[in-house]
Amino acid sequence: MIKALSKYVPEAAVGPAFELIKKNDVYLKIVNERVTRHGDYRKTADGQHQITVNASLNIYRFFITLIHEIAHLVAFKNFGRNIKPHGKEWKFTFQQLMLPFISPEVFPSKLLPVLALHFKNPKASSDTDAILSLALKQFDPSNDKNYIFEIPAGGDFRLYNGKIFKRGNKRVKRYECLEIATGKIYLFQPNAEVEFLK
Repeated sequence: MIKALSKYVPEAAVGPAFELIKKNDVYLKIVNERVTRHGDYRKTADGQHQITVNASLNIYRFFITLIHEIAHLVAFKNFGRNIKPHGKEWKFTFQQLMLPFISPEVFPSKLLPVLALHFKNPKASSDTDAILSLALKQFDPSNDKNYIFEIPAGGDFRLYNGKIFKRGNKRVKRYECLEIATGKIYLFQPNAEVEFLK
């Protein structure tokens, strides 16, 4: 397991991450990319704690996702199963588990201030925090995708599922976008990755 883990998490975090997995009796599945989520935690019918994380994530996003999911398990153990999935108990647990890792031994120095800010009040997903998402993106392999905020107003773009939209105006934090086929308006996070149709 340590050898497998060393391909997916920062070197200095391999040992401690393995200890967290072992201590919490986690069955870790590293899976092919799912577009809708980076990872998830569930208790299986036989009582096993299963965490899945996408193999395609860069080592920093993979590690944050792994700790995020372990925090679900630990929060449920400590506070009961009736808590909100991303409520105050989970936030507290996630902060406590991540704190020892927010250091230059684990993360690049330029990520540390962004992580420190994020973990004052962690979001349900690293993608929901546009600043953190953009900071982590720089460690991804390059691709031909654009962010919504990079698409010009009135520009068309395509999602992973083939649906085509026209970018509209920004509404507080998210962008109104018109689905061409149905005429429905949807709201998109500024850091959603899409294919710009030039």
